[in-house]
Amino acid sequence: MSEHPLPAEDRTLSPYTGYTRAHWEATADRLLAAVLRYATPGQALIDLPGPPSKSGVRSDGLEGFARTFLLAAFRTAGASGKDPHGFLERYTAGLARGTRTPGRGDLESWPVIGHHGIHGQPMVESASVALALRLTAPWTWDALPADDQDRVEEWLRGALRHTPAPNNWYLFPLTVAGFLESAGRGDAETRGAIERGLGLLEGWYQGQGWYSDGDGRAFDHYNGWALHMYPLLHAHLAGDQALLDQLGPRLREFLDGFALLFDANGAPIHHGRSLTYRFAAVAAVALGALTGVTPLAPGATRRILSGALRHFLDRGALTDDGILSLGWYGPHEATLQRYSGPGSPYWASKGFLGLLLPPEDPVWTATEEKAPSEGPDRALALPSPGLLIQTTGRDGLVRLHNHGSYKLLSGEPERAPGNPLYARLAYSTRTGPTSAANTPDNHIALQVRGSRSARIRINPLAAGPNWLASWHRPVFPEDGPVLPSVRIESLTLARGNLELRVHRTVGVPAGTPIHHSGWAVALSPEAAAEAETQQAAELRLAGPEVTSQLLGLHGWQTQRTVRAPQGTAYGQWALVPELTGRVGGDPADTVFAALASLTGEGDAAPLAGQATAEVNGLTVTVSWAEGTRTVVDFGDGVLTLPTVTELPA
Repeated sequence: MSEHPLPAEDRTLSPYTGYTRAHWEATADRLLAAVLRYATPGQALIDLPGPPSKSGVRSDGLEGFARTFLLAAFRTAGASGKDPHGFLERYTAGLARGTRTPGRGDLESWPVIGHHGIHGQPMVESASVALALRLTAPWTWDALPADDQDRVEEWLRGALRHTPAPNNWYLFPLTVAGFLESAGRGDAETRGAIERGLGLLEGWYQGQGWYSDGDGRAFDHYNGWALHMYPLLHAHLAGDQALLDQLGPRLREFLDGFALLFDANGAPIHHGRSLTYRFAAVAAVALGALTGVTPLAPGATRRILSGALRHFLDRGALTDDGILSLGWYGPHEATLQRYSGPGSPYWASKGFLGLLLPPEDPVWTATEEKAPSEGPDRALALPSPGLLIQTTGRDGLVRLHNHGSYKLLSGEPERAPGNPLYARLAYSTRTGPTSAANTPDNHIALQVRGSRSARIRINPLAAGPNWLASWHRPVFPEDGPVLPSVRIESLTLARGNLELRVHRTVGVPAGTPIHHSGWAVALSPEAAAEAETQQAAELRLAGPEVTSQLLGLHGWQTQRTVRAPQGTAYGQWALVPELTGRVGGDPADTVFAALASLTGEGDAAPLAGQATAEVNGLTVTVSWAEGTRTVVDFGDGVLTLPTVTELPA
């Protein structure tokens, strides 16, 4: 979009990214100019090209309108209403036209808001419409005639009168109600929606700044761009100091860990659903600065914000005509969910929340600093969500080890193969999981009657400063075996760029094959040919940006690389390193240990020689090359919690 070119880089103010506030404004203008070419004549729907979502094209058109209206709101509200391209005028006209006759099948009418599962998607979009109106009321809402205001209100109230999904969706009515109250149209119905949403939020809070996304243990990017953003932004805009005092410290604690989850190259962690929202991941970082509850210095805040934006712009997230594609870098079907439609990626608009900070704010005027991931090597255990963060300053790469996050309601049955975006042992900022149809990366599986097990519900078990442990019940495909008395306990310990992975099988018949995989690497078929023929004990996959290594320490008998033809979000074709063994009858033969590594350093040292393991019963003693030892003790009972002891040289 040549009419909105990016300014020249400023490497004095922004030595790491070159981006300033002007780059954010120009990018917003570019995105808005591109999407508005697809608006209907009355501006009420934006029908972007691409495959429809399960909600249908009418809902998708509303989604395109609502999510880009939010972008226009951040852009103009942050500029004190300055709107040189006339974006808000078009959205205001669309508001009036879309709510004139909701539910009709004409060219412009918006779909009505229904219950979740029954025309529920418009409820999601109502929150973006309401928040955008709240931010831009002097130039949009106040410009509407009274009759149009009444019709917009009536459409929005559909969100208060229908049942949301049992998760962050309850914050959409809260957001709608917050706008209506700010516009002088509050009542018992709006107060009830706000109180209900805040009450549920309290029940979802798990500690360390993390909320579960409803019932169960779904921890992912929704913590930042939904569960923190909607209620805290509402409190900020309403000037509700009591609510700010209640929720603000949680955001600060959340950012202590979450800020580590951005690579030196700007990438957010590739974990959880809705990843096509991309740089929306920085919304919580910007929110911390806006509300004054952040542990980050202003220069570090902008480093994270601009790093993520530039990361995706530089890697092809936009199509040739300036549209955000459905995927990660370019289009990638396996990254998507059934609810993803052409307008879905525009929740990336949340990443522009930082534009609400005025130009003179230190976030925009301070010199960029290093990102937290560029500092010393870190291993940060977060027992509340069951996540272990591992960073290495030499390459700026981030890994997230998962011992507690899964997408399943408490009463919902476990079904194989599970969701690759939750079920894996580890995720990173430079690799993505293989698809459910391919061999899973970072996985532990039993093989029974020719079927391999899945890891679905992940139960936290124990934790230490640099390690986490969990257990799961192996689940087989629908026509496979059911083994209710079987479980696998898994422990990950982070040490520099190394990962000690120890697994214990419980109740598994002797002779059962067991498989453990490491980090998948996107490779070209030519580069993969050499990796597939290697005969060394250590598996090593060297890709263009990362090297994956896997070495069996105890219990593993064979190793190989396995093809993943559907690839990952980082490439169309990938290989997965895999170890195979058999469960034995003695206690020591029910324990398996391996050393894994993912690094961005081109000359990664071999794993062989960096550690050895001895197993005595259910106790694993790992001796490290520098002379220290790590003892992992699973105890002597099924329900005994594992312990880890670090012994000096």
